[in-house]
Amino acid sequence: MKRLLKILKWTLLTSVILILFAILFRGPAYRHLFHYKVLGQRTSYKVTDKALKVFIDSFASISKPENIEDIIKLSLQITSARLCYKVAKNDNDPNKLIESKNAHCVGYSAFFSTTCNYLLDKFGYSDKCISEPLIGQIYFLNINVHSFYKSAFFKDHDFNSIINKETGERYFVDPTINDYFGIDYITVK
Repeated sequence: MKRLLKILKWTLLTSVILILFAILFRGPAYRHLFHYKVLGQRTSYKVTDKALKVFIDSFASISKPENIEDIIKLSLQITSARLCYKVAKNDNDPNKLIESKNAHCVGYSAFFSTTCNYLLDKFGYSDKCISEPLIGQIYFLNINVHSFYKSAFFKDHDFNSIINKETGERYFVDPTINDYFGIDYITVK
């Protein structure tokens, strides 16, 4: 009986440590285990709806970004604050999503890109950087996860690239994954 309790204690302790490790290092673990492959690019939208502009500006007035990384983080925060993931058919235009609030990965990516480009322009970075919504596929340990789904809905996944036009440096983010798991940057090969 003592031996069984000791085994249970160590099993529980090991589980707690693994869970803590997974929570604390979820970003690096995700970037190490998963990578994305770009298949194409989606349409970019501009902010035309007054409610969308006011919504973005309300966040920008609270948190003043000091660099590109801050604008990316703020854009992810704004996207997560406004959208709720729904598999059903949704609008992809951020100017409509501001009201409907429901989106799948295409809408998340479009909303993020529109928000990011608006903030890049607002804070004087639009000459240096641009955000683009991308179409791609996700790989887990070099295995294409989309090959396991028969539905056309899961044939690809949308994410974003933020390009520094001066240096060529690229930042890649997945606003959908960020909303659910708090993972900021992703790996693209």
